[in-house]
Amino acid sequence: MLSLFGRGQARTCDGVTRRDVLHAGALGLAGFGLPQYLAARERHGVRPGCENRSVIMIFNLGAPSHLDTWDMKPEAPAEIRGPFQPIPTKVPGIQISELFPGHARVAEHIAFVRSCHHTAPAVHDAGWEMMQTGRFFTGGIQTPHAGCVASYLLGRRSDLPAHIILPEPMGRGGGNLPSGQSAGFLGKAYDPFALMADPSQPDFQVPDMLPPPDIPPVRLERRRKMRAIIDQTVRDFEASESARLLDQNFHDAYRLMTSQEARAAFDLAREPAKVRERYGMTRFGQCCLLARRLVEAGVRFVTINTFLTVFNEITWDIHGSLPFTSIEGMKKIVAPMYDQAYSALIEDLADRGLLEDTLVCNLAEFGRTPKINPAGGRDHWPQCWTVYFAGGGVRGGQVIGRSDPIGAVPAERPVQPANVVASIFHSLGLDLSIELPGPGGRPFPLVDIGTREIHELFT
Repeated sequence: MLSLFGRGQARTCDGVTRRDVLHAGALGLAGFGLPQYLAARERHGVRPGCENRSVIMIFNLGAPSHLDTWDMKPEAPAEIRGPFQPIPTKVPGIQISELFPGHARVAEHIAFVRSCHHTAPAVHDAGWEMMQTGRFFTGGIQTPHAGCVASYLLGRRSDLPAHIILPEPMGRGGGNLPSGQSAGFLGKAYDPFALMADPSQPDFQVPDMLPPPDIPPVRLERRRKMRAIIDQTVRDFEASESARLLDQNFHDAYRLMTSQEARAAFDLAREPAKVRERYGMTRFGQCCLLARRLVEAGVRFVTINTFLTVFNEITWDIHGSLPFTSIEGMKKIVAPMYDQAYSALIEDLADRGLLEDTLVCNLAEFGRTPKINPAGGRDHWPQCWTVYFAGGGVRGGQVIGRSDPIGAVPAERPVQPANVVASIFHSLGLDLSIELPGPGGRPFPLVDIGTREIHELFT
């Protein structure tokens, strides 16, 4: 993270100090487009009708068991089908687990993809990167997160950053690999803005969005006036690319820090208590509500991490033995919180007329083993699992792909991480033939050659 204020210096997390905020602006703040990249955005454009699209990516860190959630196998042996019963949804013919009555209620908006798989190692961070970037970390190349690519190609639409992570980036995954939540080779200028706070707390504030208390408004005003003087003296140099770069990033930085629009978007106190309670007064629930407020305010891409790490907290990582939870533990702790928040988000977006222009995708790094282990849990299984989508042009009320009778492998329409990421780009209206400036300046395909979006998803 980058601190813009304090003693006239800006300091990055690696200890590098810059002379003043002009130099900090030159580094590029999270999610802000540079002039040459804004020009590139204008060249590429988006498909007609997609100009207002946003994405909310919910990443189910820890990996839900598809067999106990969205792809139940009631006819399989007990050690495979698990303890829960399927229930009907609002869509005839689609059943999901009894743990998710809220999902059943909004199933008309959801497209379930039950045939996702990958061949990377069965470790969390390998799957994190593949599902958020479409590629596996190899050769020292970090591929950018889909939201960072959107920030690079499309820029921001308001005073707020183009890509925001809630509540903070992923922590450790156990494989000592990148998590996939950075801009990678696009550079730190396109890293997402991370909230770094729990919006469910009574004293919730956004530390990097608002000026610290030791920088009063009068001091900010003095700095703005100083900048105006500088602008006047360098007017003759404004044709210079370097001058435009400094000027753009300086004003972007101050627009974020002083914007009433930005403050309002993050101010959950503006929501009625019944709305907050509808989402649930949990960290995930309030992140979902905040995501709705952010896309409503013009943020292009919001990533929500359901959990922060697979260590030191109960997650979808249901191995059964301590410090993990069991399948039954998922029923008591994880599922109710998740189901309440997700269904509230979909209903709220639909009620406000935002769902058609907001793609909500629910991803995970892999599935869980078909057979329940002796500890009463399920282990890592990248051979098959379910992801799902709603809004953003998606045709809801359908199932794409099919797993075999025990949920072990895709039996129909296998889908890879690159297909999922390509589908996100397609929803945003991007041309999948776009090339990014890769390492060493070499052209880098937006998606892997030969991969396509999941056409069946879209209306």
